[in-house]
Amino acid sequence: MASIARSTLLRQAATASRLSAARPLFQQQSLLQNTSRIAAFHASSRRNLLPPPAQVIQGGVNDAAPVPDPNPSHGSYHWTFERLVAAGIVPLTVAPFAAGSLNPTTDAILCALLLVHSHLGFQVLVTDYIPKKRFPGARKAFTWGLNAVTALVGLGLYEFETNDVGVTELVSKLWHA
Repeated sequence: MASIARSTLLRQAATASRLSAARPLFQQQSLLQNTSRIAAFHASSRRNLLPPPAQVIQGGVNDAAPVPDPNPSHGSYHWTFERLVAAGIVPLTVAPFAAGSLNPTTDAILCALLLVHSHLGFQVLVTDYIPKKRFPGARKAFTWGLNAVTALVGLGLYEFETNDVGVTELVSKLWHA
């Protein structure tokens, strides 16, 4: 973007210098001052917020790509399970309010599905954006952190369901408030 702006400014300055023969001297100086100020703004150095990690090449060009071990929980079954969980949330969200009964069993199932759905979504984020090959320590730390947070949220939902009104009752009270 800065390179486009610089070439445009240089073109404008060249055009202005050609047209400046008919202008008074004080207008020429103000035009050149503004042009240099804008050009200096666009020519500022680029600062990276986070430096890139060390570039490490492992293996050669003719090495075969590693084939992962077959695991049914990380293939098409995993995707199907995620879709079933996501599709199961929809009727469980609507059913307590449409039927008019706030059953603790459907509330507990809804909370469990929401927890599993959230965990799977964040697990995909960790898998996609923290590659194991480049950041093995960070990947392990984020995976353990995600598991700990999921367990903590599960415990909190259990306590809220057993010792308080429950999620659907809370939503119902907030809706009518």
